[in-house]
Amino acid sequence: MKRHPPYVRIALPQIGVGYMKLWRLAEKGEDMNNGAGSEADVETRNGTYKPFISADKVLPELTGFSIVCGMALAIVFGGANAYLGLHAGMTINASIPAAVVSMGIMRIILKRDSILENNMVQTIGSSGEALVGGAIFTMPVLFLWYSEWKTGTPDYLLISAIALAGGILGVMFMVPLRRALIVKEHGVLPYPEGMACSKVLLAGEQGGGRARMIFAGLGMSAVYKFLSDGLKLFPSEVDWSWPGFKGVGFGMDVMPALLGVGYLVGVRISICMLSGAFIGWFVAMPLIYYFGSLAPGAIYPASQPIAELDHWGLWSNYIRYIGAGT
Repeated sequence: MKRHPPYVRIALPQIGVGYMKLWRLAEKGEDMNNGAGSEADVETRNGTYKPFISADKVLPELTGFSIVCGMALAIVFGGANAYLGLHAGMTINASIPAAVVSMGIMRIILKRDSILENNMVQTIGSSGEALVGGAIFTMPVLFLWYSEWKTGTPDYLLISAIALAGGILGVMFMVPLRRALIVKEHGVLPYPEGMACSKVLLAGEQGGGRARMIFAGLGMSAVYKFLSDGLKLFPSEVDWSWPGFKGVGFGMDVMPALLGVGYLVGVRISICMLSGAFIGWFVAMPLIYYFGSLAPGAIYPASQPIAELDHWGLWSNYIRYIGAGT
């Protein structure tokens, strides 16, 4: 008798009940702090917050051009992220590149001056990356199931249906959560990526000087990347081992992209990330090497005994999984 791989049963009644609770929460206007209210919440209620585009100003937003251009960017960034995620185990976020590309296409090439239409293009373009990010880290389990049960491989229709269902559920749950997480927490939650996108769009809206600065930075970063990784004139990654301390190493990625990320996330988050790296490389890895080297054989997931691994072997087999889990 042919056996079929197990499928996760989605409890639709429970999803419906949870969705209605979130919707009622949004309708009541309660925030995530049980109605305590933040400074930004008070600002919004008192009407002191002024959006960049006033409510009485009419500009093109959801147009045929914005939909087609956004879908094209979604396909490009989605395909790039699918390859990168499956190949390297990590993805890049496409919101900021989509904002830069959409601004370049609309304002510089096509001379369209609606910031709302530009925002719609980058929103649709970045959604492809978001959907792919949810798919590539969950779909591989289907291939593992099919391989284990020896029933071939999943077809494209099944993969498309699961991705479509995930996208619809994400949009449905984001509608009631928008008020609690975005409107009520405006100015409290940092949303560095969203702030960066808004700065890109505002730069194009406020004149060519700031827009030229953004594209100049993009061009310099591209030249640096080409010289370092393309022509191999100098390394973009440097690292050193610590003589006398097994399992300890330190280094850095000399990349303009990381400099920009540090500027966007701020000092506090950067310090948190640096602290995690310090604990991983100077505390966890020496402990793993010290106790793991007592074992005569390899400890999963490594295929070699820990005593034979260098600091990069310890990182790739153990530390990066700890970082992914946290």
